[in-house]
Order: sequence, then C-alpha cells, then structure tokens
Amino acid sequence: MNPPRLRNLIALSIAAALVTLGLKSASYLLTGSVSLLSDALESLINLVAALAAYFSFWYSSRPIDANHTYGHEKIEYFSSGLEGALIVVAGIGIIFAAVHRFIVPVPLEEIGLGAGLSLAASLVNLFVARLLIQAGRKHESIILEADGQHLMSDVWTSAGVIVGLFVVKITGWEILDPVIACLVAVSIAWTGYTLVRRSFNGLMDHALPEEEQAKFRAAVQSQLPEGMQFHALRTRQAGPRRFADFHLLVPGSMRVRVAHDLAEKIEAALRQLFPALIATIHIEPIEAEESWNDNMLEGIEPPSTAPGKPAANA
Repeated sequence: MNPPRLRNLIALSIAAALVTLGLKSASYLLTGSVSLLSDALESLINLVAALAAYFSFWYSSRPIDANHTYGHEKIEYFSSGLEGALIVVAGIGIIFAAVHRFIVPVPLEEIGLGAGLSLAASLVNLFVARLLIQAGRKHESIILEADGQHLMSDVWTSAGVIVGLFVVKITGWEILDPVIACLVAVSIAWTGYTLVRRSFNGLMDHALPEEEQAKFRAAVQSQLPEGMQFHALRTRQAGPRRFADFHLLVPGSMRVRVAHDLAEKIEAALRQLFPALIATIHIEPIEAEESWNDNMLEGIEPPSTAPGKPAANA
C-alpha cells in the first residue's frame, strides 16, 4: 500500500469523524445526557486529530531533501502527541461537565432514540478503527495506529455510555448519567496519556525495543568472521524507518575493500529483518586501544568479549 492509499485511510477517518459527530450531537440534543455530550466531544476531538494526522502523513511522506537528510517521518510523533494532548483536554472537559450535572441535575428525554444514534456512530467508528489499526501495524505508521486506537477507545466508551443509558431508562437512576460520563472521561484521558508518552519516546530518539536490539545483535554476530567484533550500537526509529549505527572492529591489516564487503554483507542481513533500516557502520582496527575507548556506550550496552581486545581494557 503506497502513501496516497494510506492518506486515503486518514481521509476516511475524517469522514467518519464528521458522520459520528453529527449522530452523537443529535443524540445529546435529543436526550440532554451529559454522558452522550462526552461522547460527542470525543468525536469532535477525533475530527481535529484526523485533520492533523492527514497533514502530518502528507508531510512525513515527502522525500529526503537538503534540510531534512534523515527524512520527515518524525512529524508523525508530533501528530500523535498532539492527538494525545487533545484527548486529555477532552477528558478534563467532560469531568467538569459531569460535575456540573451532579450539582444541577437535568431530566433525560428520548433515551432510546439517543442511544440508537450513538450505537450507529459506534459501528461506523468500529469499521474505520479496524482498518486504521491493521494498516498502521502493517506499515509501522504511528499516525494510522494512533488514530485507529483513538477510534477504538471511542467505540468502547460509547458502548459503556449506551449500556449506562439503558440502565437509567430501566431504573430511573439519572444520577448514573454523570457517573458514566466521569468514567468515560478517565478512560479518554488515559488513552491520551499513552499516546503522549509514546510520542515523547519517539521525539527523544528512544532506542528500539530490547527484543529488536537482540535480533539486531544476533544478525550482526552471525555475519562476523572469527576474530572480529562490534560495539557502540545505537538505534532509533522515526515512523516506519529505523536507524542504527555501530563500530565494526576488524583486523588492522584487512584491506579496505574486504572490510567494505563485510559491512555490505552485514547490512544485507539486517535488512532481511528490518527492510526500512538505514545503517551506518564505522570500521576500526580491533588491535588499537583507541578503538575501544571511543565507545560512549561503555557500561550501558552488553559487555564485549571480542578476541583481540587490548589487555588494558579487558
């Protein structure tokens, strides 16, 4: 699936947000339910976030240029962070509305029709959310996955609101309406927090997960002839693209061409695991003490047991 197709999924998310915002707003106006108001506010946030995601996805798909030699993918983290922050704000706003409803109760009307409209909106969100999450995971796009997860959280909170409204209709306990709204708000805020945290990790060049690093190290080690080693592995990710650099320690007598061919062989093995990987390999003589002392990650990465390591650094 190419970038234009992926952008079409974001456009579908925008359309879904418009439809669900209309349905949920109508359900709130019919019933006066603050829990349905909270549901409608989340759809408004969905719309704003989807618009931001569409722009960010377009921008992140631009090719490398002179001012962005590592690409534009990091804007995806900004987009998902913005979405998360908006979700948190929506959650706080819902809590205030619910507290006000505790203080000033309002009788609910047309509960059945309002819940039906909310259910229809939830089915729309469920369909679009599944498409976005599947595409996001397949193409490692945090924009698509974040938007899909947001819509899926909307589905679950809407389900809770609908069930709560039917309980209110059956029992007449209208105090449940603001209680449900508060529960929805907490769920929404937690979803926003997780998106902000994930985006922060991406913007701060968080290392790849430990399991991916373990696969990376094993792939490099499998290509190394006896008597060679590597260290100073650094990794990060920007959108679907992964970056890695490390020092390759080879015999000082090895010809440049041979060392280069070995580095190419290692990169080919790594791309079998991580197709979008950009690797930078710095070749150093394994016998030289300075080759070991220039490792800024000493004491952080797993200790090296490379043969030929100078005795002073053993």
